[in-house]
Amino acid sequence: MRNRATFRPFRHLGRLLRENAVAPEDMPAMHIPVSNEKPLTPQQEKALFLKAMKDVRPLDAPYKKESALRCPPEQPPCNEDALGRSYLQKLVDTGQGFRVADTPEYVEGKGCCVPRELVRRLRQGAFSIQAHIDLHGLRAADARDAVDGFLDKAIRDGLRMVLIIHGRGLSSPQGPVLKSQLVDLLEQGPWRKWVLAYTSARSCDGGAGATYVLLRSRAAPKRRRRHHQHAKSCMTATTVPSNRPTKLQQPEAEHARQHGTAQRTRPPGHGEGG
Repeated sequence: MRNRATFRPFRHLGRLLRENAVAPEDMPAMHIPVSNEKPLTPQQEKALFLKAMKDVRPLDAPYKKESALRCPPEQPPCNEDALGRSYLQKLVDTGQGFRVADTPEYVEGKGCCVPRELVRRLRQGAFSIQAHIDLHGLRAADARDAVDGFLDKAIRDGLRMVLIIHGRGLSSPQGPVLKSQLVDLLEQGPWRKWVLAYTSARSCDGGAGATYVLLRSRAAPKRRRRHHQHAKSCMTATTVPSNRPTKLQQPEAEHARQHGTAQRTRPPGHGEGG
């Protein structure tokens, strides 16, 4: 049952259209005017424009001065030696143009299936540092314990971006011990499943004496870590020469070893013609 209180302003529209319907033949035809005049030529248009503008006079503007076209000043010929010296002077005086990534002290690494774009953004300092730790003055064992406690607390607090300051190791006769230990810890230690990527910090954050570490929100699956380790081992096997037989040569060496052992264990005179 329809509600009579509903407002329906077009309920009689269909009946009105049927009663007042107009046949197509009874509708008045539209008349489109057709001009027989030919379009003007460019010369006629210009003459018409000049005729319309003949009484127009420019406004007096005493403040407006006639200025000639300004030509750009001529640049002196480029001297590559002088340009290189100026860049070097800026680098020495202000550090302008210095990039840690161009030095041999730079380190970086990433986890499995992590895009290179993420490493590039981390290297450029696109992520805010949420916590940091300074390892200066600590021994290797104490620094290892400090890093373990620092990373454990950072992961429990849900932090994603941390900075570890380890120094460059320039005063150490053995080189950067803490830095090398940190890289091994991030790549092969128990924290590798939590590390997305790491790079040397920018100059303002410590340069080659500090490392950005980007952490995961959850640990990487074991299958992914095994695949990443297998890929790294295959890459190492292809780049580092070794005298040990490869996997393809091992079955043949094993067969030759077993065959030679079998020949040595044969009783004398076995298989010889008598």
